[in-house]
Amino acid sequence: MIEGGCLCGAVRYKADVEPLVMRTCWCRLCQYLASGNATVNLAFPTNSVAITGELRDYQSTADSGNKMHRRFCPACGTHLFSEAEDRPHLIIVRAGTLDDPGIVTPQGTIWTASAPHWAHVDPDIPHFEGQPPPIA
Repeated sequence: MIEGGCLCGAVRYKADVEPLVMRTCWCRLCQYLASGNATVNLAFPTNSVAITGELRDYQSTADSGNKMHRRFCPACGTHLFSEAEDRPHLIIVRAGTLDDPGIVTPQGTIWTASAPHWAHVDPDIPHFEGQPPPIA
């Protein structure tokens, strides 16, 4: 069981399967969410994640053109999840919200074309200048 939640504890989640993929993202929107860094993300089947607590939704259009829903705790502001309207079967979980972030081993880096010159992109894992092929 993989568990996590927001800073204040008002939102909690549990995933009953292993993530489909774990990767870092350097798109400009993720840089805003991560205070200038890349976000570290885990993708799960939506139906495998149980969420408790109130979430707010910030809707935007990603660089890929996907309409996104970025969900966060209204009490403490912690950003926890992202979902694309054209991929309702997937939920993206922010690694910083995991109870045990040590379980994360990024398997790829995406949107490297948007990364600042000082960004570290691990040369030993796959990386993509933009949107990677879809997750199964």
